[in-house]
Amino acid sequence: MIDRLERFLSQRSAWVERELERLLKASGPAPIPFLAPAPALLRKAMGYSLMAGGKRLRPALVMAAAECCGVPPRRVLKAACALEMIHTYSLIHDDLPAMDDDDLRRGRPTSHKVFGEGMAILAGDGLLTWAFELTAENAAALRLEGRAAALLVRAVSAGAGARGMVGGQAADLSAEGWTDASLRGSKAGAARALLRYIHVHKTAALITASLEAGALLAKASPARQRALRKYGRAVGLAFQIADDVLDIVGDKKKLGKRGSDADNLKLTYPRLFGIERSRRMARELSAEAKASLELFGDVADPLRDLADFIVTRDH
Repeated sequence: MIDRLERFLSQRSAWVERELERLLKASGPAPIPFLAPAPALLRKAMGYSLMAGGKRLRPALVMAAAECCGVPPRRVLKAACALEMIHTYSLIHDDLPAMDDDDLRRGRPTSHKVFGEGMAILAGDGLLTWAFELTAENAAALRLEGRAAALLVRAVSAGAGARGMVGGQAADLSAEGWTDASLRGSKAGAARALLRYIHVHKTAALITASLEAGALLAKASPARQRALRKYGRAVGLAFQIADDVLDIVGDKKKLGKRGSDADNLKLTYPRLFGIERSRRMARELSAEAKASLELFGDVADPLRDLADFIVTRDH
């Protein structure tokens, strides 16, 4: 299973890396004639974070969903890159002093440490908005009709915005500073509900949007869209619970960052439920995710493998 998943992710990651490099290097006329290419320093800041490596999970999910619904994965490559851009923008902003105040990401100094806070913010803004340009280009290339293209943009926007990832990040930011004493007694239930809200929105929403994007570009049936949304929600929550555990027990060199959750007194699953129970919850969600893929047959094996890997990974 691990070897098969590694081959799948390695191939998809290579496609994404090459396309991202091509997009960043493009310096010819812009798609809209009166617009010039982005300033060189901005492109450099965007590329610094975008090409810093990582699992390229969200683009792989876009392509896997499309393939499950009958469309060759490379036909949705621009949308796959778009989801990676949204994810990268969120990391740049998440690392800022006003948020998590991290100085290391993927083993390298964070964007604001290299380019300054102002340029880091603009690099994130540039990646976010570029993502929607690429999504629209992919929809046009696949000849999606107006309503289908609108649903695609809505799915990505909802997953990334105030009802999705940004909303989860806002709740996460406001939830810092909870003492252990405040997590007991009458407030325990409220803390658990808030924690689930944060994880479902901060992490699972964009993972689900990645799957929805692939399905919508493939003109999938409503039943297939629902199945992929269910998978995304479960696997996304499992991913974040596993991440919470790794923040405590993981090798920081492999993770490429210092664990800051404990420093900021954040709400996490290990804080509320303990490490072993958190691991068990992640495994249950992984099983739920796999169960949702029954109607796809063998073509969904990479998604099944991914659900298993998420709860066994060490970085």
